[in-house]
Amino acid sequence: MQTPDLFDAAPASAALAELTQLRHLLHEHAHRYHVLDAPTIPDAEYDRLFRALQAIEAVHPELVSADSPTQRVGGAPLPAFASVRHAMPMLSIRTETDTEASGAVNFDARVRRELALAEAAPAVEYVAELKFDGLAMSLRYEQGVLVQAATRGDGELGEDVTQNIRTIGQIPLRLDTAAPGALPAPPVIEVRGEVYMGRADFEALNERQRTASQKTFVNPRNAAAGAVRQLDPAIAAQRPLSFFAYGLGEVTPAEAGGPVFASHHGLLQTLKTWGFPVSSLASIALGATELVAYYERIARQRDSLPFDIDGVVYKVNSLALQQRMGFVTREPRWAVAHKFPAQEQLTTVLSIDVQVGRTGKLTPVAKLAPVFVGGVTVTNATLHNEDEARRKDVRVGDTVVVRRAGDVIPEVVSMLPEKRLPDAMLFTMPAQCPVCGSAAVREEGEADHRCSGGLFCSAQRKQAILHFAQRRAVEVEGLGDKLVDQLVDSGIIRTLPDLYRLGLTSLAALDRMADKSAQNIVDALQKSKQTTLPRFLFGLGIRHVGEATAKALAKHFGGLDAIMDASVDGLLAVSDVGPVVAQSIHTFFGQPHNREVVAQLRACGLHWEEGAPAERKPTPLSGKTLVITGTLPTLSRDQAKDLIEGAGGKVAGSVSKKTHYLLAGLEAGSKLDKARELGVAVIDENGLKELLNGGT
Repeated sequence: MQTPDLFDAAPASAALAELTQLRHLLHEHAHRYHVLDAPTIPDAEYDRLFRALQAIEAVHPELVSADSPTQRVGGAPLPAFASVRHAMPMLSIRTETDTEASGAVNFDARVRRELALAEAAPAVEYVAELKFDGLAMSLRYEQGVLVQAATRGDGELGEDVTQNIRTIGQIPLRLDTAAPGALPAPPVIEVRGEVYMGRADFEALNERQRTASQKTFVNPRNAAAGAVRQLDPAIAAQRPLSFFAYGLGEVTPAEAGGPVFASHHGLLQTLKTWGFPVSSLASIALGATELVAYYERIARQRDSLPFDIDGVVYKVNSLALQQRMGFVTREPRWAVAHKFPAQEQLTTVLSIDVQVGRTGKLTPVAKLAPVFVGGVTVTNATLHNEDEARRKDVRVGDTVVVRRAGDVIPEVVSMLPEKRLPDAMLFTMPAQCPVCGSAAVREEGEADHRCSGGLFCSAQRKQAILHFAQRRAVEVEGLGDKLVDQLVDSGIIRTLPDLYRLGLTSLAALDRMADKSAQNIVDALQKSKQTTLPRFLFGLGIRHVGEATAKALAKHFGGLDAIMDASVDGLLAVSDVGPVVAQSIHTFFGQPHNREVVAQLRACGLHWEEGAPAERKPTPLSGKTLVITGTLPTLSRDQAKDLIEGAGGKVAGSVSKKTHYLLAGLEAGSKLDKARELGVAVIDENGLKELLNGGT
């Protein structure tokens, strides 16, 4: 059968899965930061996630979509305020990933490359400024009068907060064109800057809030954002807000009466003459050497400044050069935000413990000699997983750098090898769960180890009970979080079968549990004993086994015992089960205590109808593994996969010696080369249809 000449590999499914997860996280955290003013991760972590997404999209540009966080700036406006469409989008600027002073050198080198400057060419002139930790604002002036103030929003649409911004004394309501050297007011000009709250003002505000028994604010940035978004301007006026100007949005062109600026520094001086506060720490810097000096000088002053900053910003000073360099996607090539490292301190690792989460995830945690970091005393720091602990090579007795940024869990950044003890032992994840002794397993492609004793492990007890009792599983009506907390915390329930040993007396003795409510729970437990095999399987909480998989297992095997005793190969014969899921099911039922819990649940009266195993009809692709690459003429990749799996075949993500066929469309590449190298049969869409019809 003939195969077209194909090239260029299709994106890996693993990359797509990671990309989807990163986009979800970034959208969620951007919403919390820009819309709710309640961030749950520090900027450094958001930047890390954003860079990870950028890296994937750089490798797989075909996966870039309009809704990707890399294609937008911030969050949606609050519905309580009128929307404002920015005449010129409020774009963010690139973040330099190197938080050492060398990051300034990196930026200068990029600028020189963009401008095609020879090595002997003069140094580029920049303006170096502070990166304020506040709320970006656009102020629109018409004929010199403030007519509108708008937040960044999503970069295209912002929120009209004019009334609140008018309460900030530093913001001129009319441009001061009478000042010596001031330019006349243009017909339209938008001044961009940052609304912030000084540290002293923030502390005084929080003290007033505490005195009035009202909510205090987490940090000055949140307090400023909350004030700007107050629906009552009178309340906003009571909040001590400040402003720094640092740029422009829409400006009337020179031919229509607008100002003419040659440099960014000149623009800042004009804003100052018009009455805007401009940071006195903004400075002209020639080349990389002076950028580095500025970065180091501001880093030393950071803690003594009267307001929060999280880095510095470099901009090419010449506006003509800025225009020449232009933009890449959402960011100007001529500017960069060079962030400072998060707050860090040195301490010693006293021990490394392994914590078991509610879902069975095992997390190594460094127990530390107490150290004051980021405003609190830290005694624990996460090592995330075994790979991370190995990568950082953290051992008991090491002197380590601990970082605490915002309100997230402190983490160990690195260790100091010169201070290592000679007998320091390499950390190894234990083979058994430290809580229940079940096997600790790490599935292929995953970074985390997990306890396999889901029904038995006390660390997972509450999660296991709630999952088992939910509506889509066996359904115990009325058994919610608070009741489960009481039952587990009081020691009444230690394992899942204990649920069905509950009596009216023990339930009625619980706090806020009336006799009628207790009877309702007893009745609901009795009713739940009559269930179905798919519901029971789903309720066991086996990792990767959802409702659809549970139904497929029940249909394929007919009874629970056959599922429990099935080999991995036997499980792979189920239409909805792949290698990861099969191994997860086999591992779960391979734990004696999980089987014991199932036996006890049956002994407590849980029952369901069982049937004969599904008839094993021969299928055209039974036992065959196929890999799909390229673009098919009429079938989407999902459609092709459904046809293959429906005919008993398996679809893998990469070509190996175990691959029976490579299904290749247009623009296939490395997978096709690999198939030819290994002698794997290559078919096109017509060839697949022949196989489905019984051909060979």
